Amino acid sequence: MTDAQDQIRETVNSNSVVLFMKGTKSMPQCGFSSRVAGVLNFMGVDYKDVNVLSDEAIRQGIKEFSDWPTIPQLYVKGEFVGGCDIITEMTLSGELDQLFDAKGVTYDKAAAEKIREANA
Repeated sequence: MTDAQDQIRETVNSNSVVLFMKGTKSMPQCGFSSRVAGVLNFMGVDYKDVNVLSDEAIRQGIKEFSDWPTIPQLYVKGEFVGGCDIITEMTLSGELDQLFDAKGVTYDKAAAEKIREANA
């Protein structure tokens, strides 16, 4: 499993924003992955998507790497942020904006506001 762990660590550390998901950002293959990718896509975040369905070692390895049992998993600047429910809550509360601001991640602030307005 160390090869998968090394690959995960390299991916997380070499990309500002990484989403480990089922499917890809352009074709998510589960509702939870679709929701998080949809938020990031709508907000114009430049992120690396990792399709865990294409590599069983990565699919299992990411759960051990983060000590988090579910996918999707979002990482920002090397730090595990959370899964679908956490990202949804953070988006609606504005915490995701604050995290992106603090970490220097570029995103569309107006799009983030539209998400909150639509869910108010």
